Amino acid sequence: MSDCTYTRVTFFSGENLPLEMHKARMVQRVHLIPAKERLGVLTRTGNNTFLLPNRDVFLDMLTDSGVNAMSEAQYAAMLMADDSYAGSETFYRLEKTIQEFFGVEYFLPAHQGRACENIIASTYVSPETPTVITNYHFTTTKAHVLLRGGRVLEAISDAGLKTVSDLPFKGDYDLAKFDALVNEAGGPSKIAFARIEAGTNLIGGQPVSLANMREVSAYCRKNGIRLIYDASLLADNLFFIKTREKECLNRPLGDLVKEIASLMDIIYFSGRKLGCARGGGICTPKRDEYLRLRDLVPLYEGFLTYGGMSVREMEAMAVGIRETLDIHNISQTPLFVEALGQELTAKDVPVVTPFGGLGCHVDASRFIPQVPQDQYPAAALASAIYLVSGVRGMERGTLSESRNPDGSEHLSNMELVRLAVPKRVFSHSQLKYAADRIGWLYRHRDLVGGLVFEDEPKTLRFFLGRLKPVGDWQERLVAKFLEEMPSGL
Repeated sequence: MSDCTYTRVTFFSGENLPLEMHKARMVQRVHLIPAKERLGVLTRTGNNTFLLPNRDVFLDMLTDSGVNAMSEAQYAAMLMADDSYAGSETFYRLEKTIQEFFGVEYFLPAHQGRACENIIASTYVSPETPTVITNYHFTTTKAHVLLRGGRVLEAISDAGLKTVSDLPFKGDYDLAKFDALVNEAGGPSKIAFARIEAGTNLIGGQPVSLANMREVSAYCRKNGIRLIYDASLLADNLFFIKTREKECLNRPLGDLVKEIASLMDIIYFSGRKLGCARGGGICTPKRDEYLRLRDLVPLYEGFLTYGGMSVREMEAMAVGIRETLDIHNISQTPLFVEALGQELTAKDVPVVTPFGGLGCHVDASRFIPQVPQDQYPAAALASAIYLVSGVRGMERGTLSESRNPDGSEHLSNMELVRLAVPKRVFSHSQLKYAADRIGWLYRHRDLVGGLVFEDEPKTLRFFLGRLKPVGDWQERLVAKFLEEMPSGL
């Protein structure tokens, strides 16, 4: 794989465009249904973009999880799979890839990232060690900790929570805050583990610097705190380390990965993000940690040489992880996120800056300030975007939080709509279409109102909950759209 120093391709015309480092050899038909039909679909599915049938979605920008385009080498590898329950050669190929990629000895397969979180939380969170400290929480990570009676504390800096910023690494730990939280928890002996999430998902896919990881690791080792790394968004984070940390500009990607891994006690990942295949895994250099975690794999996942994964996906994952060491591969999502962000910014649409990985994040708090947080402005904006474009985004705000023990809303630090940009999936013209329709919506933002629950699950409500609009704002929005866009598309 190529690992040259990253350079941005420039155009003689002076345009700043992302350049696709791939060509399309297989395509999937998408459908753009009229706005009136979109209103009916949204109503039937409870204003929850997770519940929209994909046949009624034009651009699926819900997530980058499991929907990245695989390479020809990945598809070819799937034909080599050894479909054995135990001792599969496929597993040993994947294990060797993990060992070489991270530079660690022990690997446990799991069917996806949240399965890894279940095993880790089940192993380490207890009444004696109830506290997990992280740079910023992720929904499923937090849910697994809470399910076991634990709590999650966040050590991200206040500056990292500002939506508009020029900080290159907004996902970094605040070391002073980290130390204060350890003391608040009762000392290191009360900490189940500290966690670093690469490309902090809920605050705009913002990266963590290698320098900060070194500092956090040194603190944890000095104080005997287990440090766990969520490497799901490692590819994007690796690109930003390579291009934003001067000392890393000329370092091979493989060396950077191995240094990151050397700072951690345990690493886990969702293969649906890292490796662009469906699955997951836990790895560690420490045999004692491996043995503690190992027993839960057959209980929750499957035998140790498949862990709930299809062997075909395991073969694809092994290739995809190796392809993470190609700068032209890992640049694709960040560059296309940047292109979408620039299109939106040119239309005055408020977005999170600097542009991160994973997707472009629209700031619903600034887009529709008239909608109070207890009426889920990010979810309302996601539904409005679908109405005027057929684009499916994801709410990342108060709806994605869980209620406080007294039943009150836990208001999110940010109200964002994530427009995910899966790797090698969308063309530049499709991103321009999304920006055009969102730009139109911003001009008519006063028409957007809030949402309230009509069916609220107790756990991970953003997945399955159903909501209804406050008033008739959706009908009025569609009417205005049809007035100015007579085609209805």
